[in-house]
Amino acid sequence: MSLASVDAFVNNAKQWPEEFKLLRAIVVASPLTETYKWGKPCYTFDDNNVLIIQGFKQFCALLFPKGALLNDPDGLLQWPGKHTQSAKRLCFTDASTIRQQTAAIQALIAEAIAVEKSGLKVEFKATDEFEIPEELQSRLDESPAFRDAFQALTPGRQRGYLLHFSSAKQSKTRAARVEKHRERIMDGLGLHD
Repeated sequence: MSLASVDAFVNNAKQWPEEFKLLRAIVVASPLTETYKWGKPCYTFDDNNVLIIQGFKQFCALLFPKGALLNDPDGLLQWPGKHTQSAKRLCFTDASTIRQQTAAIQALIAEAIAVEKSGLKVEFKATDEFEIPEELQSRLDESPAFRDAFQALTPGRQRGYLLHFSSAKQSKTRAARVEKHRERIMDGLGLHD
């Protein structure tokens, strides 16, 4: 978690070098603490993650882990995925946009710090609010041991499986996914454990 790692990330970037430097300059002017986590510059307040600088092929971004709680009057923040409940990100494809939006970026950072200071938490959708695919439900109904093992999983692991199984368009694919992961579920493991 050294600043040398952040320096290397920013100074050795093959893609988005100017954009990373601009974003870092804006963020370090705030009261956030600069660290290095998950191979990316991460900025914290009282050891809680407030934002992360990210780079992708098509854009670079500032990810706000509690972005769902931020007021975004200009509609700049985007959901990273359709199932994301908390994090939102601000995406950029050029340095000029970062320069133009500096005031908006600073306002979002200030608000993210205020959210962290207040102790606000994102209200996550409960696991029982997710749809259970019929292919999984039928396997749960026919095997009490499998049902008990699935119910014994943490809510996050259950959601991971529900989203994975549901994302298949065809019933046979959903059924195959359930069968493929049956032993993992029986062993108490999550999708990515």
